[in-house]
Amino acid sequence: MLKKLMALAAVAMVTAGSSSAPRADAAPALLLPDLRQVPPGCASGNAGDSSQCGNWDVCMVVDPTAPNGRCVPPTAAKAVRLRFTSSEENVGDGPLLLYGRRDSTRQDTMSVRQALRNGADGSIPADYDSAQRATRAFTYYEPALAHQHWHLMNFEHFALVSASGKTIVTDRKNGFCLGDRYPVADIGRLAHVPGDSGADAELAERLRANQCRHHEPTALEVLEGISVGSGDDYKYDVDFQWLDITRVPSGTYDLVNTVNDDRTLAEKDYRNNSSAVSVSIQWPQGPPGPNQAIAAGPAVQFMRACPGRPRCP
Repeated sequence: MLKKLMALAAVAMVTAGSSSAPRADAAPALLLPDLRQVPPGCASGNAGDSSQCGNWDVCMVVDPTAPNGRCVPPTAAKAVRLRFTSSEENVGDGPLLLYGRRDSTRQDTMSVRQALRNGADGSIPADYDSAQRATRAFTYYEPALAHQHWHLMNFEHFALVSASGKTIVTDRKNGFCLGDRYPVADIGRLAHVPGDSGADAELAERLRANQCRHHEPTALEVLEGISVGSGDDYKYDVDFQWLDITRVPSGTYDLVNTVNDDRTLAEKDYRNNSSAVSVSIQWPQGPPGPNQAIAAGPAVQFMRACPGRPRCP
């Protein structure tokens, strides 16, 4: 599956062309979204209070290749996973709205265009053809029983980074189904939150119920997005919401989540696209070597959250 997705990503990059990252100020008449990455493991809508960052655990599993799995005692485990909830919020001026489309079912993926709200008349493009921006993003139908809907690929990435800045572990996450899942903590300060009527309200109603064409592998179109003042979250017990720390030595690391890493989606501000938490990992008997049994699991502690920052100082 991983090799197939990498190949699909390469095809999507070629299809979308080699356009550079969009300038946030390129179209002043258009209202841009602003994707804010919540620190990993923190509660949805959390304003950065590290005491609320309890949406994570350490799960030891029998099968290191399984996307999820039942947590087992160390004596039965073959791998150790640090699992955590991830959340992205739209705190911009306009909705994040993405239309995916393919010409036929012979294509495994859909190309994606980004639609932007017109600041002059409030209109929002209604379909793929009228969406203003081509992107390098694409969607893929995930057939696994826990999903069975169209995933937006490469939307967010996870990494464990050492004190020296070296990336120790990266994610195997394979996509996201975006919708309005919860209100952000500071919704009261935002100027363009959807009201009770109008184009924004109609779109928000669709996004609250959005399941990304669930059980529709033959779909030719899909909608994904997040309204202003809303966030989308994936709980820590969802498939691939983890990093494998089986071979990670004892020490202090930064757990970093980043949304829109390649800036293929136009935003008002890219500076809040990464957030980190400082994590202590301590093995009482050392990490297991290759082909060694896990004698005892690690003690893991989230020490502090660093919202809007790719590293914790």
